[in-house]
Amino acid sequence: MPRLLIVDDSDGDRDLAREALESDDVQLAFAETAEQALALIERQPPDLVVTDLRMPGMNGLELVQKIAEMDPAIPVVLMTGLGTEDIASEALRAGAASYVPKRYILRDLRPTVAKVLHAAQGGRALEALARGAESIELRYRLRTDPGIVQPLIGELQSFLIPMGLCDRSTCTLVGIALTEAVQNALYHGNLELVSRLECANPDEYALTARRRFREAPYRHRCVDVAARFSSAEAVYVFRDEGKGFDPARVPDPTAPENIERCSGRGLLLMRTFMDEVRYNAVGNEVTLVKRRATPASGQEDAVPAPA
Repeated sequence: MPRLLIVDDSDGDRDLAREALESDDVQLAFAETAEQALALIERQPPDLVVTDLRMPGMNGLELVQKIAEMDPAIPVVLMTGLGTEDIASEALRAGAASYVPKRYILRDLRPTVAKVLHAAQGGRALEALARGAESIELRYRLRTDPGIVQPLIGELQSFLIPMGLCDRSTCTLVGIALTEAVQNALYHGNLELVSRLECANPDEYALTARRRFREAPYRHRCVDVAARFSSAEAVYVFRDEGKGFDPARVPDPTAPENIERCSGRGLLLMRTFMDEVRYNAVGNEVTLVKRRATPASGQEDAVPAPA
């Protein structure tokens, strides 16, 4: 059973997070300050931390950095409020796994935490298979089915660590970026669902998605996935059979004024966690590249070389 630690100095926001996450499938712990959280983590490391950004004393960004020093395998999800956009973007670059605007806690926190937990666990599935491989290429042609996401991401992650491309914490972040890419291909590509509907009426968005998964022509469409791994980089390509879109028309998700927007969050996570993200001219194919980290001069490699 996953153990989640919620960190927030506001009683009301802790209660909202509890309401969003409480179930028989998880164990919840709570802290009112970052300092309390660090003491709890030292005694019993959680599987995931959910933290506010703006807190007295040590703020959420500093907590993200401290957790990364203590145990980089613990993913952190941020709860952002108005005025914390710059800190949220910096925290993602510092190693946070995802974020949820506070006004969407009840709607978005549970699925976001589930996505991060799946990504944190998925990279362990097939590691033994990749040890010693010089290069690996994978190709899939997958039906439009939401059930494909978790097993696909687990397999796509599983080659990163044994091939020396990243450590476990970075593997989790790559998994989050890949999840955003395949979900975009399924929902926005093949099902032709628009982000503004998801933002304006999430219940109608979910109902329309369930209906289109069963209807022609949507249910007959496929997602083509290609992955290539070497000791230098991992390259992932996702192509859907939808109408595509113009990426240039999407507001820059890295701009502080856009970070709390409902739409564009997936693109922000992909651009933050991957070294390169590019679309084809039609907008129905995205390529994500994760390169092997180059160690600083005089230091040993940050990740092990392939056996």
